[in-house]
Parts: sequence; structure tokens; C-alpha cells
Amino acid sequence: MSLTASEVKAAGAALFRAESSRVQTGLLTIRHPGMDMDDAYAVQADFVARKLAAGGRIVGWKIGLTSKAMRDALKIDIPDSGILFEDMVFENGATIPGDRFIQTRIEAEIAFVMNSALRGPGVTRADVVAATDHVVPALEILDTRILRKDPDTGVLRKIFDTIADNAANAGIVLGDQRHPLGAVDLRWAGAIVSKDGEVEETGLGAGVLNDPVMGIVWLANRLAEYGQGIDAGQVVLSGSFIRPVEATRGCLIEADFGDFGHVACRFA
Repeated sequence: MSLTASEVKAAGAALFRAESSRVQTGLLTIRHPGMDMDDAYAVQADFVARKLAAGGRIVGWKIGLTSKAMRDALKIDIPDSGILFEDMVFENGATIPGDRFIQTRIEAEIAFVMNSALRGPGVTRADVVAATDHVVPALEILDTRILRKDPDTGVLRKIFDTIADNAANAGIVLGDQRHPLGAVDLRWAGAIVSKDGEVEETGLGAGVLNDPVMGIVWLANRLAEYGQGIDAGQVVLSGSFIRPVEATRGCLIEADFGDFGHVACRFA
């Protein structure tokens, strides 16, 4: 790590203030040019600790950058992860207050609900299958507590900014249809994602590491490096198979997964 303990705390505090005030903070990678992945996860952990101290309750995990195209664009060779809190969960069809988030985008994903814990290292695909209670269609609500672009230099945020920012995680909408994991080939579980009735994106589950189950394998084994794991009852977003869709105020976002289900939300 290149950041000191006090720098990590300052960055975590800035993210927490940004979420509370809905005013973005500056790019951490400009403030700390030597920042690396360990630094980013340390800042994320500080931010999460602040949310827990404020009464937050962890309900699961999200996995990001599971698409090879996105990893190539960001010049990174592994996915990233963030933490889901109880106040991030919205019902299918919910209307989300327009002032809840800062710069909102939406991704379509497959969510896993776990019936038993997963602790790495050495977690396998078979372990994930055995530990999964059911899978559901889902939307992930992305937000950015860090500026996407520095206004003075035009420099864009980097992957370490995003990881520190809880992997841009802000919310989740779960569909109503539950499926046993073995009943569906998730590689072929796809969605048509529309904004106000106009198709914006389409994709298949195979876009997630060629198999969304492998996203859960990756997460369980990565968490083991930090002495963490996935708990029974937690929800895990396995990763998006579409590009993010901008969610403006007043819009309706719908993801039609065909027989797998339908999930939607509206922004006031």
C-alpha cells in the first residue's frame, strides 16, 4: 500500500460525506497518484465501517467488471467487488426518490441468494451450486460518490477510484421470480433492458466470466484473501452483462428476462 492510515481514513470520510450530502468528492487517484488496488480496498473498508457505525446492515455483495471488454478498457485483468447494505434494497417496481442518488446508472444482472456460507480459498463451482438457495433477475443501481472526470484536467476516474467508491454500488432491485440454480442455464439467461419503452441494451449471462456462477467462485476466493466470506442468506450480484444505462429523473427502467422474469424501477 502507498496510502498511510490517515490518508485512508480521510478518503473514506470524504466518500461518506459525499453519499450523505449528494455532493461528489474529487478523484482519489489525482490526490494519490501512487494509489493501488490494496489502497482502494482499504478505503472501501473504511467507508463501509463508517456506514456500519451509522447503523447500516450488510446484506450481500456485488461483483463488477466481469465483462472482458470492460476489463480490457480499464486495463485490469480481474473483476472487483463491493458491499450491499439493507437500505440499498428496493422492491420490484419501486419508485425511487429523485434525490436519493447523484449520477444514477442501471445494469442488468443475475442475483444469487445463498442458503449456506462460502469461505475460500479453494471454493469451486460445485461449492457455489450447493450453497445457492435460488437465483433471481435483478437490476443494480450504480452511483458515483467520486467525480467521473476531473473538471480541471479532464482526467477520467480510474479503477482504483471505483473500487474505493464501494465499486460504484448504490442499490439493487430484485425480481419476484425465484429459480433453483440447476433449473436454468445461466449462460443463456439474458435480458432486454429498456428506458421509457425504448430498448437500450441487450445481453446474455455468458458475458459474466462465461458463466455467472464463476463470478461467485471468484468472489468467495478473493474475499478469503481479506479474511472475509459470503454468509448464508446474503444476496450476491454476479456481475452485469450489459453496459450501464443512464437513469434520469422520471424515467422507467425495465429488464425483460423472458421466462426468467421481469424487473423494473422508476426514478421520481
